[in-house]
Amino acid sequence: MTTMQMGTIQLMTVLRKSDQGYILQKGKTEAFLSEQETTRKLLNGDKVDVFVYMDKQDQIVATMNLPQMVMGTYGWASVVKVVPNLGVFVHIGSSIEVLVSVDDLPIVEAVWPDVGDKLYVTLGQDKKGRLLAIPASEEQLRDEWEIADSVKLNDRVSGYVYLTSKEGSAMLTERGNRAFIHHTEREREPRLGEYVNGRVIDVKEDGTLNVSLLPFKHERIADDAEAILTYLKQRGGVMVFHDKSSPESIQETFHMSKSAFKRAMGRLMKQRQIIQEDGYTKLIDK
Repeated sequence: MTTMQMGTIQLMTVLRKSDQGYILQKGKTEAFLSEQETTRKLLNGDKVDVFVYMDKQDQIVATMNLPQMVMGTYGWASVVKVVPNLGVFVHIGSSIEVLVSVDDLPIVEAVWPDVGDKLYVTLGQDKKGRLLAIPASEEQLRDEWEIADSVKLNDRVSGYVYLTSKEGSAMLTERGNRAFIHHTEREREPRLGEYVNGRVIDVKEDGTLNVSLLPFKHERIADDAEAILTYLKQRGGVMVFHDKSSPESIQETFHMSKSAFKRAMGRLMKQRQIIQEDGYTKLIDK
């Protein structure tokens, strides 16, 4: 039984060469170092810094490719694989991939991280001593926050989402600011670890931000109007949708609210691109 802490960097001594690598030793603990995990040739008696962990066969192994975080420290890790009902695997800067368990991910798989997303994690262990990556909590991230003292309303910000909920999402911006995205300020719920771009809608007294992922109102109206025009052109310039159409049918067809639909229709009529008559909306032939 080893007393060596897995998931840490240890200074170990080369005990002997084996067919496929080296046997390292520290105290009474031995670890296998594959040749593929070395960064230089080693001789018996050499002392090397290695990252030690338990492999799938419950053997202690080592690598000279040191990770970006160890037990007790945090760092950003890229998602490299998603396994339904199990979790996601992240790259921690070493040659190994570490599991983020389903227990530490959102209940709804639709907002699980995808390949390429990034999580702010530390290392932990399962009951068998094998490595796990554990996402940082809101409390643990507080030490990383920077006071947003130079950020202004409508400034553009980008960063990674570290918290998801029905109420909203929280992100850490590239400047290190904590930003909250209320559920009314997004078209969909971002994934945990997703990189998002938004604009500042409030700078709070505690130095954190409120951010919207939605475009400005005039930009939204322009986008909605373009969607309506595209729909009309695809149907020969005539559609059955108009100001009196049901909110449900508008949402199902155009993926916008009825109020947004009416604003876009109003713009198009003011620009004399469409006309409504006899229960139909028609393109004006110019």
